[in-house]
Amino acid sequence: MPARPLHAFWRHVNGPPIEWFVGRADVVHGTNFVVPPTGRAEAVVSVHDLTPLHHPELCDQATLAYPGLIRRALRRGAWVHTDSAFVAGEVVEAFGAEPSRVRVVNPGIPQLPSTTEAGAAATLRRFLPSGAQRFCLAVGTAEPRKDLPGLVEAFSSVAVSHADVALVLAGPPGWGEDALTAAIESSPVRGRIVRTGWLDEVDLAILLERAGVLAYPSLYEGFGFPPLQAMQAGVPVVATRAGSLPEVLGNGALLVEPRDHDALASALDACFGDATLRHRLAAAGAAWSAQFSWEGCGEGLEALYRDMAAGTGG
Repeated sequence: MPARPLHAFWRHVNGPPIEWFVGRADVVHGTNFVVPPTGRAEAVVSVHDLTPLHHPELCDQATLAYPGLIRRALRRGAWVHTDSAFVAGEVVEAFGAEPSRVRVVNPGIPQLPSTTEAGAAATLRRFLPSGAQRFCLAVGTAEPRKDLPGLVEAFSSVAVSHADVALVLAGPPGWGEDALTAAIESSPVRGRIVRTGWLDEVDLAILLERAGVLAYPSLYEGFGFPPLQAMQAGVPVVATRAGSLPEVLGNGALLVEPRDHDALASALDACFGDATLRHRLAAAGAAWSAQFSWEGCGEGLEALYRDMAAGTGG
């Protein structure tokens, strides 16, 4: 079914119930901010973050509809699943949700495919500018919430001290495109800044595994997969104290304040200049990321579904 027309319809009408289309169910899980109206089935909606509520200026029109759809689902008696305790607390505060019906289940970490040295060499030749031996990697769509223009500003300072370092921005264009393009064009080291566009899994794995550091300068996050993937690969991570990131990244990353581009530059400079710090961050990140597994996620969701079907909570 086309999502946007249905979302518009469900903002005004509590129907038709999803059972009309899929048959009898005990539990219906809307995994991305929207859960359809149900008849007799219990409903749970996954809320990954509350960006449209806190930072509407960072959202597109479709995303701005999510808070209304979440409120409507809660009025129908839906449960809530979140990826982090930070977002669970936000849901309770923002929507008045019953805490016992808001459940935190961490996801696992998306696994990277295997790579070869020959394939890695070809990918790095394709993306790295001439003379670059090391690189700082950022992964994400070019949207305002990711503060990629701020990273470009910070890198312009770092590049002065590390002539062999490039900045690789991996991810598709987004609604922050104009600001990012302007930041790159005005950078004095724009020749060492690379945009890859969308990447297949192998190329992304190669860049994640071979980065000197992964930068994640978000203004707000409900979870954050790329830094955990980098940690799992033994790559140091520099991120912001934004949203759930302190909770999700724990002691496995070097954290700075959002929008503090001088602090971001200093942290990146330290990672490229201090081998002891790099090794410490790599070891801490690998140990920390080991706690996130898809098996644990599956067990947590199964327990949630069983509690819902049994009427536990609320």
